[in-house]
Amino acid sequence: MKVAVCIKRVPDMEMRFSLAADKKSLDPAGLKYEMGDFDGYALEVGLQLVEKQGGEVVVISVGPDGAQETLRKGLAMGAARAVQLKAEQVPFDGLAIAHALATELAEGGYDLVLFGRVATDTGNGTVGPMTAQLLDLPCITSISQLEIAEGRGTARRELEGSAETMQFTLPAVLTIDEGIARPRLASLKGIMAAKKKPLEVKPAQLGEPRLVVESMALPPDRPPGRIVGEGADAVPELLRALQTEAKVL
Repeated sequence: MKVAVCIKRVPDMEMRFSLAADKKSLDPAGLKYEMGDFDGYALEVGLQLVEKQGGEVVVISVGPDGAQETLRKGLAMGAARAVQLKAEQVPFDGLAIAHALATELAEGGYDLVLFGRVATDTGNGTVGPMTAQLLDLPCITSISQLEIAEGRGTARRELEGSAETMQFTLPAVLTIDEGIARPRLASLKGIMAAKKKPLEVKPAQLGEPRLVVESMALPPDRPPGRIVGEGADAVPELLRALQTEAKVL
């Protein structure tokens, strides 16, 4: 089985950040980057499938040279090789990114193309389905359970208050949700081996962006809280504030 896992270099969501001077992007100063959480789930799914059925996992990322660190992490976890589709700036438009990925994936002969359900920086969740459309492949999103056997797959998707099970034929594009698998930690042996695994760099054939960020702004500071009293005597004033000021009752 040949599996491609598309991963993204994203800022660490635990760090504080500020906006760049253009107010259209984040200030990269002091940011730490990592593989997106959902991409890690997708990579673990791909590795487990190949361990059971044989084959290889290829990790692919669109981005600047800094993306190579993320790709090397994927190699250290167990991927066989990596491809960087080099772009100094990754557009916000998911379709532009999907064009670059579809161009690379089209001739790869992959049985499965895996994505994380959503990128943790933009939260769009569009690149996987758009890539599937460009490749004319079936697409199942937000998968929480997956089985592959004899050229067919069965996937479970969690819905609001319910779930659905879908069947599909290979090749296919899937986006992976949390809970399906915990990403493994790279071993020292894996980290050393990753240095010798092939990492190919190609120019990204991005599509023309049709969706752009005009401006970004941080949410306004919350007003300070106040104490309305103590004990039972404070209840009437608290109710009044909730009804007339906060307007939540």
